[in-house]
Amino acid sequence: MNLYTRLVSGLIFPWQERLKRHDSPRLRRQMEASQYWPPERLETLRLERLRALLSHSGRHVPYYRELFSRLGFDPSGVAATADLRHLPFLDKTTIRAHTDALKSEQARDLARFNTGGSSGEPLIFFIGGERVSHDVAAKWRATRWWGVDIGDPEIVLWGSPIELTSQDRVRQLRDALMRTKLLPAFEMSPEKVAGFIAEIRAMRPKMLFGYPSAFAHIARHAEEHGIRLDDLGIKVAFVTSERLYPHQRELIERMFACPVANGYGGRDAGFIAHQCPAGGMHLTHEDIIVEIVDAAGRVLPPGESGEIVVTHLATRDFPFIRYRTGDVGVLDDSPCTCGRTLPLLKEIEGRSTDFLVARDGTVMHGLSLIYIVRDLPGVRQFKIIQESLDQTRIQLVTDAAFDPACLAGIEAGAKARLGVDVRVPVDLVETIPPEKSGKYRYVVSRVDPNEAGHP
Repeated sequence: MNLYTRLVSGLIFPWQERLKRHDSPRLRRQMEASQYWPPERLETLRLERLRALLSHSGRHVPYYRELFSRLGFDPSGVAATADLRHLPFLDKTTIRAHTDALKSEQARDLARFNTGGSSGEPLIFFIGGERVSHDVAAKWRATRWWGVDIGDPEIVLWGSPIELTSQDRVRQLRDALMRTKLLPAFEMSPEKVAGFIAEIRAMRPKMLFGYPSAFAHIARHAEEHGIRLDDLGIKVAFVTSERLYPHQRELIERMFACPVANGYGGRDAGFIAHQCPAGGMHLTHEDIIVEIVDAAGRVLPPGESGEIVVTHLATRDFPFIRYRTGDVGVLDDSPCTCGRTLPLLKEIEGRSTDFLVARDGTVMHGLSLIYIVRDLPGVRQFKIIQESLDQTRIQLVTDAAFDPACLAGIEAGAKARLGVDVRVPVDLVETIPPEKSGKYRYVVSRVDPNEAGHP
């Protein structure tokens, strides 16, 4: 770590956080100690924090005060984190219906957030300073696992309007001090991508942060145009907010000559897990209780796939208790070779809308169709849209190397997986635009896999 990075991480950034009344520097130091605690000590901490969250919610949050009264639920009687299963789930529909009642009566200076969601209907919720401090600390800790720190030169490739509409002079000064450059991921035209590559080469960042699809797109462009990215000294590429596919990881690591560190979380659910250099996807165990549930809401043991449900312990201002993320994953009960005792997510299989449902009700991951089109010569982009059980549409952006004779094979391969009677129109299009957030989604299913018994 050079002198300037030490100045930023040790003085400038903590000073900024104090001005914001955030406690992230102290929390990060605590978390760097607790990541090696014995599991029993970690569980004691989590139980104490869970009781505090539930007690506060029962006293000061109208929605939970009424819910606990109706259920006869006493937070002081919670003897284990597993006792959460006595409470109902919190889902997006409930938050939309009870947004004001979910605010703590003691909350001050709440920040309004929203997520677009796969349905296009935004979820509006609120976050307080406690939650922000904990999420910043968790991300900061995970960043330092890779030998980089706040203050090292960083390229951020992002599409959230929250970041991209805040480029005022104060933010520009802050980014300059932190040596962070924000690039908008909304448009990935060849001209834009060439400009991004030029900026990355000029800055020579130590780390990248953004969507895996966006960095894979840049890497592919550089490869096709013979532009080197492996001579810049980049130490790590942090990717998040989308499913990371194996072919994306391989391409990014090969072209940028650095490891890819996968991160999992969201504005709503918090900073849930991050990959360490040994490969383990560690949960932010001090802050978040993760349950894996089946379609009936039953909690599943490690090793079984189901919906990821989270309770964020730093959300007293607007509680997220047993929040259904809509994501599908698997917990792991094996330790990581890195020595950290934070438990692991074995797999993050994607959103429930990343799964396809065959005509006979069989649920399969979108990779089953992705493999059909991904490696065909001349396919530059693709998107698979399951419109109903009877029709799945495939969009392709191709170049001169694409053989139109492949279209029949694509249709036949999809029918072999989805059902011979399923219609599979294959559309050749000029471009496939990203979502409003700037993310790219390879698979979108409008068929609910839960109705077919998944997750």
